[in-house]
This record gives sequence, C-alpha cells and structure tokens, in this order.
Amino acid sequence: MEHKMRLLDWGLLILLSLIWGGSFYFVEVALREVTPLVVVWARVGMAALGLLALLSLLNIPIVRDLKVWRAFFVMGVLNNVFPYSLIAWGQTEISSSLASIFNATTPLFTIVLAQFLTADEKINGLKITGLILGFCGVVLMVGLEALEGLSGAVLAQCAILGAAISYGCAAIWGRRFKTLHPMMSTCGQVVCSTIVMTPLALIYGFPTGYFLPSVHVISALVLLAMACTALAYILYFKILSTSGATNLMLVTFLIPLSAISLGFFFLGERLSLDQIAGMGLILLGLLVIDGRIMTYRFSFSR
Repeated sequence: MEHKMRLLDWGLLILLSLIWGGSFYFVEVALREVTPLVVVWARVGMAALGLLALLSLLNIPIVRDLKVWRAFFVMGVLNNVFPYSLIAWGQTEISSSLASIFNATTPLFTIVLAQFLTADEKINGLKITGLILGFCGVVLMVGLEALEGLSGAVLAQCAILGAAISYGCAAIWGRRFKTLHPMMSTCGQVVCSTIVMTPLALIYGFPTGYFLPSVHVISALVLLAMACTALAYILYFKILSTSGATNLMLVTFLIPLSAISLGFFFLGERLSLDQIAGMGLILLGLLVIDGRIMTYRFSFSR
C-alpha cells in the first residue's frame, strides 16, 4: 500500500523543517566552545531527561519489552549517535551551507534503501523526478557558491553523506514503532543514545578537562535538545507512522527553504532570484512526489 501525504502531514512536515532548520545554527554556536561529542551528548542527554519527566507528568506508560528497547538502541545509533556525531564533526571542517546540501541527499538514499528493504515504498518515476527537482532546488537556493568547498575537506563531506545514509536507514527502521505513542518512541531512542554517548563524551569529549561553557553555548545546547531533538522527534514519529520513510525524509528539502523564509520574514533579508527559483523547484518537486498534481491534471484532461 503506497503512503499518501495528508494535508495534516504536510503541515507537520513544514513545522518539523522549521524546528530542524535552527539545528545547524545551534550546533555551529555550540562548537565554538565544546567538542562534537559533547554537543551530541548534551543534546540527547537533556532531551532524554525532559522526555522522561514529560512521560511521567502525562502518565504515558514506559514500554517494558526488552525487544522494543533493543530496537530503540538500534534506532538511537542510526538516528542520533552516528548522524549527530558525523554532522557535528563535519561542520568543524565545512560550511553549514554545504552541509545542508549534503544533508538534502537523505531522501535520495532513503528511496533507494526503501526499494530493497520495504514492501510498500517502491521507486517510481514520479518519486525520482520529484527528488531530482527538489535536490536541484536545494543546491540553487543555498547557492552554487557553496559548492566551491567541494575541492577540500573530503572526509568531512563523506561524514555528512554518511549521516544522510544513516538517517535513511533510521527512517526505515523506525517504521516498526508506528503502534507506539510518538513520545515513547522519541524518549526510547534518545535514552538509548544517551547511554551510548555518555562514556564516549566523558572519555574523549573533554580534552582539556572540566570547563564551564558560556551562557550563549548553554542556551544553544538547551534549544538543540528540547526543540530540535525532543519536540522534533515527536513530530518525526507521528509523520513516520502515517506517511512512511520516504515522505518523512522530504523534510531535508524543506529545511533550507524554511531557514531562508524565516530570514526573509523576520530578519528583513532579501531573496535573490536563485533562491526564489530554488524554492520553486523544491515546491514543484514536492508536488510531483505527492502525486495529486498529476491526478488533477489527468482529471482535467479527461
């Protein structure tokens, strides 16, 4: 059964892109004073504490099944530990603009993985066409000049691509949690991520010993944990349960669009012709993937 996006799902996807749009900025701020491992540890650790408190407050039962918790560990590694660490390290070597372009390859990897690992999310012409349009739109909107950094920092670029592949695998693995409450699924994966990251951060994340970050960095880490991780993944699992892995990963096309749109509406930043054209390509790509535009065209032609 092919997954179709409802209007509510599109709304949640746009909201998720707005929240995740700020994560690249918050990571960049945090990296000024702390190491990538500490950024990831603080992000998932604070999110886990907040979600555990929220589950208790809302009387949402915690899953006791060990099989589910083993699956949470896999999800936490694929969706948090690997990609967060790779992106945080990659951003120490390349610009956030170039990182966002590499991150936008996630739907491309997801659709290929879904072809072989799922029975209901197969490749078709509309998906391929829409994904190519969307990716070209991201490159055009972020700016072709960002591609100038391709000549250097190859390992950092491979790290971001590795994160994109890991995100794709996580989206497919996460389909097994569709019967769980989205808040429980979110809590489970970040708790497991925290367990994995704690020894890594304590052993390798503090090369100069104990220190106290500035208020700006602490604020960035708190927002990264509570908004860009806890709240974002509640939306993530909600969308995944109704729309599938491939549709969910379209959020990576919307993240640059959301960031630039926020700058235009709230910071008075000007939009260039390339950015406007890129937005148009992204929206066209999403409409093609959605499929309804082709249905309306066919109905009208008849």
